[in-house]
Amino acid sequence: MASYFDEHNCEPLGENERPNEQLLLARLLVDSGIANALNLSFEDLSSQNLSPPISKIWLKEEFPKYCFSESDKCGHKCPICLIAFEEEGQTRAVKIPNCGHIFHCDCILKWFEKTSSCPLCRFELPTDDPSYEEFKRQKKREKIRQQEIEDLHNSMFS
Repeated sequence: MASYFDEHNCEPLGENERPNEQLLLARLLVDSGIANALNLSFEDLSSQNLSPPISKIWLKEEFPKYCFSESDKCGHKCPICLIAFEEEGQTRAVKIPNCGHIFHCDCILKWFEKTSSCPLCRFELPTDDPSYEEFKRQKKREKIRQQEIEDLHNSMFS
């Protein structure tokens, strides 16, 4: 008799791995018919909501400013490919502005084709999507507003 994982063409979770709760919720809503009643597709429910790809202008003009020789980081590994910086095959590294995380140039360029955030801390770089840039501005404004309200409250009641 075949195992559960063979029947469903999947693998068990490894140590310290967690199931994708968003995907499980999407399957539940689709299977129960709730998604259909709300006119939602599986793709709508299971999307990861990544930021859009990085700005092509930023890549052309700013990206080279943050590249450096990998000899500066001997003994460290690129968090994307897990290959040490001094090993053969990779020639340059890049340091993400503001957060300071370091990656092989080839690795981070492939990442930036999909999203504009740092793979480790999710610090966001500019995109070419005006609506997403407006969303980021609104989010930043809301955070500042919340801080101002908290400061006002603390000044009144402390």
